[in-house]
Amino acid sequence: MTAVAIIDLTEEQAAPRIKMLLTARESRTLEFKRVSGKMVGKALETLCAFANTEGGILVLGIADEKQEKGSARFYGTQENPEALDDLIRKVRTQFHPPIEAIRFVRLPCALRDGSAGYLVLIQVSKSDKVHSIVDDGTWTRLDAGNREMRAEEITELSYRRGVRSAESEPVPVPLELLETDAWRSFVAARGLKSGTFAEQLQKIGLASKVGKEVQPTRAAILLFADEPGSLLAAHGSRADIRLMVYDGKQAMPGATPNLRKTPKTIRGPLIEQIDASVKAVLDELAQGLILSGSGFKTKHLYPERVVKEAIVNAVIHRDYRLNRDIFIRLFDDRIEVESPGVFPGNITPANVDKAGSKARNPMVAQNLREFPVAPNIDAGEGVKMMFAEMASAKLYPPQYRQNTEAEVESVTVTLLNLERPTVWDEVSHWIDAHGEIANRQLREITGLDTLEASRMLRTWVAQGVLIALPSASRQQARYTKPMRPVGEADSLSSAQDNELPKP
Repeated sequence: MTAVAIIDLTEEQAAPRIKMLLTARESRTLEFKRVSGKMVGKALETLCAFANTEGGILVLGIADEKQEKGSARFYGTQENPEALDDLIRKVRTQFHPPIEAIRFVRLPCALRDGSAGYLVLIQVSKSDKVHSIVDDGTWTRLDAGNREMRAEEITELSYRRGVRSAESEPVPVPLELLETDAWRSFVAARGLKSGTFAEQLQKIGLASKVGKEVQPTRAAILLFADEPGSLLAAHGSRADIRLMVYDGKQAMPGATPNLRKTPKTIRGPLIEQIDASVKAVLDELAQGLILSGSGFKTKHLYPERVVKEAIVNAVIHRDYRLNRDIFIRLFDDRIEVESPGVFPGNITPANVDKAGSKARNPMVAQNLREFPVAPNIDAGEGVKMMFAEMASAKLYPPQYRQNTEAEVESVTVTLLNLERPTVWDEVSHWIDAHGEIANRQLREITGLDTLEASRMLRTWVAQGVLIALPSASRQQARYTKPMRPVGEADSLSSAQDNELPKP
């Protein structure tokens, strides 16, 4: 059963949300509905779509902005209180699997006729599962509307969310190609003694019978094959790591790319890929990179644990369905680790430092721990450690971004080799609390003059730790962190949330 929290706001708490609603427009994360008997089914579809997409807010008691303007749109939930009660009942019982939590927030306000009434915000977070409505399909969110998903789309979303993983699928590869030194090392540490090789793999869930033939899972190939990338290439995916060392701060495409040395492809079972990649990167950093055009060496300051964790995460959380390698790129001022696939579950660039990790490939992670010298795989704490270690080293926090517009989707984590000024912590906390910052607020925090504050903001944008928000003029420019989602639904959800009563 879906957990439903119902919260009543005071007029003072509701006021900033009411003000936003007067100018808000429907979007991918925001929808308005008047309350009627026909509303219930459509509202369920919207809530299902929000959970299956990026989350969002459904506002009840407001007419579409195309029909009315301003407060004339405010009809309130009094139009049909029975329909609202029916919706609450169905929200609790009609989603499969249940959506973990849905919050109903009731806002007192003046309605279109001047009488006192209520609007209701229904807040749904992005889910780590794929949800359907009993007897009414599985829905996804468009820019301003919903659409029922096709079977292949549901399957694709299940993979992207990590509900399903390619690691458990059998692959028609001869078992003898997995009886390698990596397997012998693993089986000795694991203590598997009885049974044939095929039986041992089946016993630990790394092989299954397909017809009369025993086939290894993709996880088994990744863990034990000498050339997993080559074996899986015949089945439409890859499994290697590419190390690129660049001259300068940007990759220059063209006939003569600005590579400092020939790119290196790191192959082998995953345990060896991790060890070889970490060693190769740390060796490069230990030498120090000569700054492009200057002749001076730059010292790299990243904590070793953070570099290792970024590489381990890329290997164990990548989507092994996809036909793309992991890329590690070293520049004069940063390291980028790009892993195929999007964030699993409800993890986003905005919450990755707080949410911990969701194992896309739990069999890979679990069995990597069984090798005699296992990589350090923290149970959901590795990313938090990275943020803490970078802060301790007085460096900018890891910068995460999802590359969803590329031909093959991926997640990139960037480690900046830049010591952050002390004022950055105050700016970061301000943005976490208020969503954005402008020149005026930066001057208030730091005591800087207008020109120096502008220079500092421009520097942070150039470094990629801030992005500029759309504004009418340079004087009205506002900035936020790239990992923070920005939108009307986000503002409605966060405004004064620290003052909300607990459900």
